[in-house]
Amino acid sequence: MTTIRIMTYNIQRCRGGDGRIDPERILQVIGEGAADIVALQQVDASCQTGHLKFLAERLGMGCYANPRAGANAFLSYYPLRGVQEYELGQGGVCQRADADINGKRMHLFNLRLDCSPVRRQRQIADLLGPCLLGSPSLACPTLVLGDFADMLWGPGNLSLNMNLRKAKRPFWPGTYPANFPLIGRDRAYVRGELKIVASTIERGALARLASTHLPLVLTLEISNTRQFLHLKKINRMEIATG
Repeated sequence: MTTIRIMTYNIQRCRGGDGRIDPERILQVIGEGAADIVALQQVDASCQTGHLKFLAERLGMGCYANPRAGANAFLSYYPLRGVQEYELGQGGVCQRADADINGKRMHLFNLRLDCSPVRRQRQIADLLGPCLLGSPSLACPTLVLGDFADMLWGPGNLSLNMNLRKAKRPFWPGTYPANFPLIGRDRAYVRGELKIVASTIERGALARLASTHLPLVLTLEISNTRQFLHLKKINRMEIATG
């Protein structure tokens, strides 16, 4: 059994509720969450001057993102492999990665959807399609998390609930807007042998100011015993005759 803490946090390019851009506040909120992997949305991941590089260096974590402003990104103490970003169309973004955790593998999907009901429904259909969650290559436990951008019950949620299990959330699940969180936009879904043993939302004064979203932190147990083989262990490929 392997336990890991994962955070999802839309940092709004480090712009807080007071309109001030301050990556130091975001840094402190992430540090207080003590997560092993952080899924960020709307982060400046520009190569040299972006906030992602600053956060990664100060936290001592690896960072994974396309080098652009407004990207989705992962910060991680564990190695991530196969990191790719997919456009879901009209503002929707999905970042996929595989986390290798003590000999076990978990598929991660970091989402940011659009608030428009029509666009959001199309984005969820793409997410569930054969290139992403519908891919037959997904053989390990899967965690889908991020900003789902709905108010209460948005179009596409029925499809999500039919294909995935909604992860455990606190009794009051609101994460948005941070200063008066009524809506649980930031959440997670699971598939496979993953168990959510704890779920918390950082609601301190700094978290309510640092971004318009509050971070959600999940503690998971991975019970899948399936082993995987690193590609570097394969020395050659033999072609069968006949």
